Amino acid sequence: MNTPETPVVETTTPSAVAAEAPAPETRHRVTIEELLKAGVHFGHLTSRWNPKMRPFIFMERNGIHIIDLVQTQQLLDRAAEAAARFARQGKKILFVGTKKQARDIVRAQAEACGQPYVVERWLGGTLTNFQTIRQSIRRMEELARMEEEGILSQLKKKERLMKQREREKLERTLGGIAQMARLPGALFIVDVVREHIAVSEARKLGIPIIALVDTNADPELIDYPIPANDDAVRSIELITSVIANAIIEGAKQREQEEAARKAEKEKRAQEAEATKETRAKRRSKKES
Repeated sequence: MNTPETPVVETTTPSAVAAEAPAPETRHRVTIEELLKAGVHFGHLTSRWNPKMRPFIFMERNGIHIIDLVQTQQLLDRAAEAAARFARQGKKILFVGTKKQARDIVRAQAEACGQPYVVERWLGGTLTNFQTIRQSIRRMEELARMEEEGILSQLKKKERLMKQREREKLERTLGGIAQMARLPGALFIVDVVREHIAVSEARKLGIPIIALVDTNADPELIDYPIPANDDAVRSIELITSVIANAIIEGAKQREQEEAARKAEKEKRAQEAEATKETRAKRRSKKES
C-alpha cells in the first residue's frame, strides 16, 4: 500500500501544492461520494504505473492502483480556481481530448463554456507553429465561402469532390480552433500520456496546463494536475464539467467587472460634465 503523506505538486515540486490546497473546511466543488460514483479513483494496472504518481496513490487493489480521492478533491478545486482565474483574465483555455471516450464530452463542455477544442488528431505544431495552422484555418474558411457562394458547384466533378474532401478534413481537425485567433492562455487535457505532443508544445511555450493525470502519467509535467481515472466516461465527464463550470464562473465575473468599470467611467464622465456646467454657470453669473 502506498499512503501519501503530503498533498502534492506544482509542476516539479510535490510539496508546492500543499500550500495552495483548500483548507479542510472549504466547500469543495465535488464531494468524495461523487468522485467515487464516477470511478475517478480507479487507476491503471500496477505494472503500468509511473513512480512519480506515488504521492497520489492511496493503495493497490487486485493489481490496480487506487487514487487518493482526498487529494483529487483538493487538486480539482485548485485546478478549477486556476481555470476561473484564466477566464476572468480573458484568456482562452484550449480543451484537448482525442481518445474515443473523451471526444464528445470534451467537445460539448468546451462549447458550453465557449472555449476552443481539439477532439480529433492533434496536429504537430498546433501551438509551436501556430501561424501555419492559422493559414490552414483560412484555407478552410475560403473553401466554406466558395461552397456558400456556389463557386464549387461550377467546377468539374472531380475537382469539386477534391475540394469538398479537403474542406471536410480541415473542419474535422481544425473546426474546434477556427475561432482561436491567438495562442491559448492555458490547456485543459484529458490523458496527458496520449496527448504528449500537446503537453510538450505547451511546456515549450510556457503555456499552463490543467489535466487529468492517471497513475501511468508524469504529474511533474503538469502545472495543475488532477489525479483521476482518464479512461472512464463518467470520470472524464465529471472532471471536465467542473473545469467548464469554473470557466463559465470566471467569464461571468469578468463581464461583471467590465460592466462595473464601464459604469464607473460613465459616472465620472457625468460628474465631470456636471462640474464643467457648474463652473460655466458661475463664470456666466460673474460676467453678468
